Amino acid sequence: MEVLLQVPDDIVETLQVQWADLPRRAVELLAAESYRARVLTTAEVQRMLGFGTRMETDEFLKKEKAYLDYSADDFEKDMETLRRFSDGQ
Repeated sequence: MEVLLQVPDDIVETLQVQWADLPRRAVELLAAESYRARVLTTAEVQRMLGFGTRMETDEFLKKEKAYLDYSADDFEKDMETLRRFSDGQ
């Protein structure tokens, strides 16, 4: 699907000073904000931006400060799971 944005020419010129590929940057910002709002998953962001690997996607999200909500409790649960697998259970 193609989405068109209407932006006054003078504003486009100003924005292009900061971002030469303005259409790409607009899509990146939409992807990052959608991830922050929990509308898109990491996999969907990866597909939307055409990244080949999860690492590229994670790097992009980090650059955009779109961090995964990951609490200390989540960490403890992951560590317990890791211990169980390490112990062969």
